[in-house]
Amino acid sequence: MAAETQDATRDVVTRWAWVEVDLEVIRQNVRAFKAFTRPPTKMMAVVKADGYGHGAVATAKAARAAGVDAFAVATVDEAIALREGGIREPVLILAQPPASSVPLLARYGVMPAVYDLEFLACLGRQAEESGVEARYHLAVDTGMDRIGVPWDGVAEFMRVAERLSGLRLDGTFTHFATADRVSDWDFTLQLNRFKKAVAALREAGVNPGVVHCANTASIVLHPDAHFDMVRLGVGMYGLHPSEATVGRIELTPAMSVRARATRVVRPQVGEGVGYGMTYRVARPSIQIATLPLGYADGLSRRLSNKMEVLYDGARWRQVGNICMDQCMVEVEPEIARLRGRDVRPIEAGDEVTVVGRLGDDEITLDELADKLGTINYELACDFGMRLPKRYVNAGSLLD
Repeated sequence: MAAETQDATRDVVTRWAWVEVDLEVIRQNVRAFKAFTRPPTKMMAVVKADGYGHGAVATAKAARAAGVDAFAVATVDEAIALREGGIREPVLILAQPPASSVPLLARYGVMPAVYDLEFLACLGRQAEESGVEARYHLAVDTGMDRIGVPWDGVAEFMRVAERLSGLRLDGTFTHFATADRVSDWDFTLQLNRFKKAVAALREAGVNPGVVHCANTASIVLHPDAHFDMVRLGVGMYGLHPSEATVGRIELTPAMSVRARATRVVRPQVGEGVGYGMTYRVARPSIQIATLPLGYADGLSRRLSNKMEVLYDGARWRQVGNICMDQCMVEVEPEIARLRGRDVRPIEAGDEVTVVGRLGDDEITLDELADKLGTINYELACDFGMRLPKRYVNAGSLLD
């Protein structure tokens, strides 16, 4: 059974379902990506969405211990959580927040992405009132059409921006739409536009600050996009951004999802299981175990009757419709023995692995994502929203 390591903020088990995060694995993955960069290239760890479901503060501390220089989030609240959790390194919000949040940016020393002059003027006024210099990063739209100043308009934007006081351009960045492809016309177009935008700033006498555009995929696939700093996101958590990076870098998933059976029964043949009774018991030897884990915890209802779990060295089917807070699995030791596996009957309190490794087998987020037609990012975030987190190999990181 997995160690009952408790969340650093709790000393009582309140639920028999949890996300387990190995912080040593986070450190190992960071070091693996750092091997792809040359000094003095810096590394920014992306810990938005509560560290992709792994816990933002804990994973940030693990990444910092492995040599990360800065952090990126998506919202002001996420940035504040890092500061209140003890992160003192530079923190960048990867989008421009509402102008009403500017006082909080000054209070917590957080840098926003900027692409609107009115917002920038507001940021400068707040900086002067606070007696500080407000740092920001210029977001450049090179073709993804999501956020940023158009790539061919950055010099004109900064010509106006530099008239504002209380501000300092700390960095310039863009984001790629197709960096997870080995050879792609759109990626090349975006990269060339970004290079031209940075060159235009320098020709206009503007110091672009820290230049960065490489995400997880392009750290591995596109070394010409590393510039001054790279942004490590999903790879830090041991997840590949696409098939293109598999085999090029060795990663280990840091997240496991585990649960303990809350009830075990042997229903009569023909009995239905769960809402809609989409599964019926076929043999009297089948045990039905209930797990306190459902679609409100990130286990999509669309996985009903399509996924497996690990128990006592074997795979077992999830059966019946996945409920909001619970799901059911079938265990049949007699069938396992016929197949040469000695499996114990499951009992209430026994541990089941929903995602992660058990013995020689592993159920990955990629496996579940393939069944759902989505990406591993989404499932990691979903599992991390409600399930309690337990950290292993934390050492003194969380003290």
